[in-house]
Amino acid sequence: MSKIDRPAGFEWTIPNALCAIRLAGSPALLLLAAWQRADWFVYWYLFLAATDWVDGKLAIWLDQRSTFGARLDSWADAMLYCCLLLGGGWLLSDRLLEEWPWVAAAVGSYAVSTLAGFWKFGKWPSYHTRGAKISWFLITVGALCFLLDLSRIPFRIAMVSVSLTNVEATMITLVLPRWHADVLSLRVALRLARSDAAGEESDSQPPSGTMGQ
Repeated sequence: MSKIDRPAGFEWTIPNALCAIRLAGSPALLLLAAWQRADWFVYWYLFLAATDWVDGKLAIWLDQRSTFGARLDSWADAMLYCCLLLGGGWLLSDRLLEEWPWVAAAVGSYAVSTLAGFWKFGKWPSYHTRGAKISWFLITVGALCFLLDLSRIPFRIAMVSVSLTNVEATMITLVLPRWHADVLSLRVALRLARSDAAGEESDSQPPSGTMGQ
């Protein structure tokens, strides 16, 4: 059994510590927005976004991936983007309201994806797909362009990417027979589903050389 499939409690690893920093530090964005410190809001967001990039790389490099780490990373990401959206709205409410269809699509699809995970598995989805990694980059660029009033197009592209990523995550949830972490794509999910089905079929067959009564 790989580490990522092994259920475990909290482990003090460097990747988990970075996730914890992101989880605990994200609400500071709301304070900076309340104080109208747009400059520090941007700097702090960049720092938190950097921890999101670094923790995954370190988890692989140090062989410290775990089920709990994957879930903690998802919680931290959700907190970061929630605070980014609320804080950005606090700083630039009029501008953000003009983008509400794009934001609504991203937030709504995320809500559906998360609810689907809880409905089927009773757990938060933690797939970390390739699409999610692309969306991380696009959100970072889009948020900076939006906050600095450079262009709204990167922000809209990011929202579309997030929406598509959430649709894929929902489909992954529907395909998988049991909860998995770090499922890179729908294709990988289909392969896992076939593997799980084959394993269940093998377990249901009587051992070779025995006779049914």
